[in-house]
This record gives sequence, structure tokens and C-alpha cells, in this order.
Amino acid sequence: MIALFAGALLAASPLPARAAEADPVADLLGTFAAQEPGMLIGFALVLGLIAFATTTAVVHVGFRRRAMERESFAYGEISRLEARIEESRALLMAEPQIVVVWRDPAAAPEIIGNTPAFTGVVSPTRILAFGTWLSPGSAREIEAGVDRLRATGMPLALTLVAQDGRHVEADGRPVGSAVILRLRDITGVRLDHARLQDAYRALDAQTSALHTLLDALPAPVWVAGEEGQLRWSNSAYLHAVEARDAQEAATRDLRLLDQSGRTLAARAHAEGRAFAQRLPVVVAGTRRVLDVLEVDAGGGLAGIALDATEAESVRSELAHVVRAHRRTLDQLATAVAIFGADQRLVFHNAAYVNLFELDPSFLDDRPTDTAVLDRLRATRRLPEQADFRLWREDLHSAYRAMEPKEHWWHLPGGRTLRVVSAPNPEGGVTYLFDEVTERLALESRYIALTRIQSETLDALAEAVAVFGSDGRLGLSNSAFARLWRLDPALLKGHPHIDAVAEACRPLAADNAVWSRLRAALTGIEARMPTEFRLERTDGIILDGSTQPLPDGGTLVTLRDVTDSVRVERALVERNQALVAADHLKSTFVSHVSYELRSPLTTIIGFAQLLDDAALGPLNTRQRAYVGHITESSAALLAIINDILDLATIDAGSMTLELGEVDVRTAMEAAAEGVRDRLAEGGIRLAIEPGSAAGTFRADSRRVRQVLYNLLSNAVGFAPEGSTVTLSAERRERDVVFRVRDTGRGIAPEIGARVFDRFESHTTGSRHRGVGLGLSIVRSLMALHGGKVSIVSPPGGGTLVTCVFPLEAGAGRAAAE
Repeated sequence: MIALFAGALLAASPLPARAAEADPVADLLGTFAAQEPGMLIGFALVLGLIAFATTTAVVHVGFRRRAMERESFAYGEISRLEARIEESRALLMAEPQIVVVWRDPAAAPEIIGNTPAFTGVVSPTRILAFGTWLSPGSAREIEAGVDRLRATGMPLALTLVAQDGRHVEADGRPVGSAVILRLRDITGVRLDHARLQDAYRALDAQTSALHTLLDALPAPVWVAGEEGQLRWSNSAYLHAVEARDAQEAATRDLRLLDQSGRTLAARAHAEGRAFAQRLPVVVAGTRRVLDVLEVDAGGGLAGIALDATEAESVRSELAHVVRAHRRTLDQLATAVAIFGADQRLVFHNAAYVNLFELDPSFLDDRPTDTAVLDRLRATRRLPEQADFRLWREDLHSAYRAMEPKEHWWHLPGGRTLRVVSAPNPEGGVTYLFDEVTERLALESRYIALTRIQSETLDALAEAVAVFGSDGRLGLSNSAFARLWRLDPALLKGHPHIDAVAEACRPLAADNAVWSRLRAALTGIEARMPTEFRLERTDGIILDGSTQPLPDGGTLVTLRDVTDSVRVERALVERNQALVAADHLKSTFVSHVSYELRSPLTTIIGFAQLLDDAALGPLNTRQRAYVGHITESSAALLAIINDILDLATIDAGSMTLELGEVDVRTAMEAAAEGVRDRLAEGGIRLAIEPGSAAGTFRADSRRVRQVLYNLLSNAVGFAPEGSTVTLSAERRERDVVFRVRDTGRGIAPEIGARVFDRFESHTTGSRHRGVGLGLSIVRSLMALHGGKVSIVSPPGGGTLVTCVFPLEAGAGRAAAE
């Protein structure tokens, strides 16, 4: 390239002559340039290219040599690193451990190591299922540590326990962007340390549980040093010494036992034995008796104090009761002998000595039960027995029994003893001896006398019962049990009068009579004969009497007077009813006639007078008010007239004014009375005389009243726009009127009561009334000797039928 540049320069600018002479090449070039300038330029270019190629070749050879050297070095470094990786993996695999590497949180971790040999889990990824090869506690611990490590990078170092008992060390930490967890078996000193740590944890848990249990005990518990200084105490101890907490109790060295108690305890410990004694101790300012137990716990003392105050009090009280019991037994007429568990005599009272006439010195030597029986047998104070040994063994079975047993001893000479052998809870037997010779004789005579009395009482027709002074039933006959339907088992139990009254209460609940009877039976003063009457719920009436008896008891007799009382009451009630009814009717008719109808007539008259235009004009509202007064007064007058008619009928003073009644005229007259109500409700009335044209014999006014009441009732129940039908039919012996509406009809349970007085059932209709219309209809029909009925025919509505005989007097007697 340099030559090329030189040639170019030479060709471009001529050189001085002196310079050309000095350089032959220059001369040659100058000559050549002078002769062939174009060739010189080409020659210069060739030389430049040769120089450039040579330089490039040299540079390329050097670069290639250096590249080969670097490649050789890289291959050597790769081989070295691979060898180191293999060496590291071999070293890693040489130790029984597992390494888990998380490089990407979203990718599966890399697991290095022989997982089946380490955990027994076939699948390597199952190594992270810690619960399959670790204990439950260790699995929970490692799972929580791994979650913290991956989430926050917090290192973990745990000692785990496998399900097969092996100890495993877990070490986890972040390394760069990755997270590494290493698991390896613990061996050698570290294994011993891990086991000691587990043992420490178990002992710590046991100690904590023991402390919790001791702290919950109501008895004081403490732990002290060898010199007695307090180290630990429970809540009961702190309460006993009145300390706020264990620190204060230890600091102040508050002792539960006083100086004398501590001295006794120190002496026992010095002798190498536990201290156990019942001591008086002040607990929270109160003196109590405690059973104290303090033992040497190896390097210290441990003690507990159980409250024995109540036990000590009970023991003292028991000793006092036993002494009092024995003094009491010594005063009894019943002979008592107590033998201990060793079958030796422990106690006997004076009655025992007197009953068997035994030597007191013999009894003071505490003889055995067998020796006492032998002594009694020798003096013939035992029953004669064919096999005495078997009899004695049966008697001594009480030492092994659980329940008392009763024996009867029939002694030579006719004496009889009742013997009870009762086993003692602490061992031994208590014998009770009662001489019952005279009592048996008296009981025999008493039973015979009672049987005679019972048979005598059972023969009586009256109910008889004898109660004692304590109010308990002594005797009763069968009539008494039948009268009150009492259970024989109840009577055999000699119940109290309260129990008898309770059993009889379902039949007689008169508390006043039972209280009076109880006072007569249990009263102490002023015991006088009494008489009473008792009415039972089943209608039976009883006359009773009590008679005091000389022995303090009371004789009670009961006699059934139901029939006579019923006849008497019936006569009295009948007479009173007749008198009252007559008086009531007379009073009612007079009051209604004068007190109600007369003023009402006056009101109606004045209302009609006000409505008269001759007295002055009324405005529309005033005329409406007067109309309302007139209508209401007329309705009230109709009710009063109905009441008077019923009263007159009931009094039997109503008479019919019989005459010829035209059927059609009567029907139209009755229809005229309800025209206004028909127009008000938009109801049409259909009158159908049918085949009943003509006349029949009856009271025309009462016939119209009957038909009017029936039409009024039908119009009240008929719906708006409907039709009410009044029809008539003449038959061979009677005339039949029928009134039918198309309302709701009448229910069967109401149909039986509609003719009763003051029975009014609106059933949702416009009908309002006091319930006298149909009652008057029935009464008037009865006066005519006819009959009335009401039904709900097919198709709905209500049909009322009135049957008048052609001759009003013909059927009246039969109707009555």
C-alpha cells in the first residue's frame, strides 16, 4: 500500500534532479514514468495490492492463531467445569440427602438426590408431600417453613422426625434468584442432640401439663430447695399464704407450715423418710386441719397438703355419736349385743344381761360369739336344735351377709324371742333380741276380735269406716269400698284420711265437706258427733255422720239417700218454677204493655203528627228524620207485639177469633206489608194461589201475621234482584202455604234451632232481627193445630211450609 502511494506521488509531481540522481529506483521509476506513465500507475497499483494482501494474510494468521488458542482454553475450561460439576454432584450424592431447587415460581422444582432411598416415596415429586413420610407435627412445621421461604425468602433450619423414627435436618435459604431446600439424615452427635431435644420437648410438655394440673388442684402444692427455700407453688398455695403471685411467695419465702411443723418435717427427712402428718395450719387467715405430705424429690422437697378439716370434724362427731348411741342403747328394753369382725363381743346393754341372765364378768372379757352361744345352750336359753352346729353356722352367716336377717327363737318354757342379726358396715354383727311372748298373745286376740268386727261390718248395708286418732283408716266394710270404688290394696294399707279423700275426689270434689270430715277425725278437742250431706259427681247423694269412739278413733257412716232427695227436690223445684213462671209472665206482660207499648204509641203518633203538612212544612232532611223515627218505632212496636203475643201464648190466654179466611186475600194482605222492603231490595214477589182458591176456617189476622213473618224473613235473606215465591195448595184436609227464596239456604245444624226464641242467623244477608218471627209462627201454627217446617230444597234457597187444617179446632188437640 505504501508503494502504491509512492507511485502515485511520483506520477503526480516531478522530483528534483538531485534527488533522482541519488536513488536508482527513483531514477528507474523516473525513467519509466517519463517513458510510460500509464504503466507506472498500473505497476504501483499491483504493488499496493500485493502489499495489502500480504498485510491481511499476516493479520489473519495472527487472529486465527489467537482464536484457536482461546477456543482451546474454552474447551479446557468447559471440561474442567464439567469435571467440577460431576465432582460436586458425586459429593452431593455421596451423602444421603435431597436438594430441592425452585428457580421459577411457576415451574416445577428440580429435585436432586435418591428420593426413594431417602423417604421411601417412589415418585421424586412426592418428596414435597411431607405428610406421606414425616410425622404429622413435623409435616405441618416444614410446610409452614417452606411457604415462608418461597414467599418472603426467610431461611429455615428445622429438625424433623420421619414416620419411621429417623431424624431429618431441613435447611432452606434463597441463593440468587433461586430457593434451595436441603433435607438430610442426622447422624452422630447431631442425632444425639436431636433426640435429646425431642426428649426435652416431651419432658417440657409433661412438666407443663403437670404444673397445669397441680395449679388447678384446690390443695396447696409446693416445691422447695434442699434448704427449704420455696421454688414453685400452685394457686392454692398462694391463696393459703396470701401472696399475690409465685414471685412474691418465693422472694418473701412464705411457708405454709409453722416452725414446729417444719421442724418435724426436717427431722423426718433427716431420717430418710417422707413426712406425713395431720397438722393444724392457718390457711388464708383461717385455722384448718391439713394432711401434709412432703417427700425428698432429689435435690429438693415436694409437698402437698390436703384439707382434712371436715374429716376431722366428722371423726370427732362420729365418736361423740357412737358414745351417745351406746348410752342410748343401754337404756333400751331391747337386748343389744354387738360383735366385731373378729366375732368377739364389743358392746352389750343392760337388757342383754337381764334377758339371758349372763355373768357381767364373763361379758367383760369380750368372749367370742361361739362362746356366748355355748353358754346360752348350757343354760337352756336357746331353741332346741337337732343339729346345733348347722344352726349356729346359719346364724353366723350374718358375718358374711349384706342385709339384716330375722330369726324367731322359741325357747324352752314357752318364751319367744325375735332376733335380728344385722351386719355392720365395718365388719361384725349386731344382734337385737325382743321378747315377744306377750305381744304375740295379744296380737292373736286382737286379730280374732278384728275379724269378728270386720264380718259384722260387712253385713251392714250402710258404708262404715273407722279412723284412728291419727286420721288413718282402721276398719271399713265392703259397702264402703263399693260405694267409693276404692282399690282393696289401698284400704289394706290403712291410708290417711287425706289419701282416702284424694281417692274419692273424682266422685266428690266438695272440699268443704272433706275439710270438715278431716277436722272431725283428727281433732283433739270438742270431739262431737256431726252430720253432713255429700253430693257426688255421678248424682248420688249421701247422708253421713261421725261418731267419736272411746279409744280416740271416729266412726264414719254413709247412707245413700239419692232417691228420696231427688223426689223432694223435684217437687220443690217444680213448685218454685210454677210460681216464678206465673209471676214472671204477669210482670212481663204488664210491663211491656204499659211501660213500652204506651210510650211507643205516643212516639208514633207525634211522628205522624209532625209529618202532617197541616201543622207546617218540613224540609227534606226533617221529613227524612221523621220517616226514620216512624219506621224504627213501627219495627219496635212489631217486636213488642211479638213479645206480647208469645207471652200471651205461653200464659195460655190467647184465643183465636175463628172465621172464614180467603186464601188469596190473606196472601195479598201479607204481601202488602212487605211492599216497601221488596222495592228497597229490588226483589220481586210472586203470588201463586194455585188450587187453594176459596176459604178455610182460621183466625184471619193470625194467618196474615204468619204469612207476613214468613215473607219478611224470606225478603231479608233473598239476594237483590231475586224472586220470592208465596204459593198455596189445597188438599183434602188442609191448606198448605209455601214461602221460598233463592238465598244461601240454611245449614242443617241451624235448621233445628231457627224456631227457637231469640235465634237469629244472618249468614251474610241483609236480614237483621231479634229472632222472634219464626218462633211466633210456630206458636200460632200450634194454636191452629197445624205445623211448620223449614228446609233447603234442591237448587238452593230456603223453603218454609205451613200446613193449616181446614177446621182450625180439628187438629189442635192432636198438635198439642
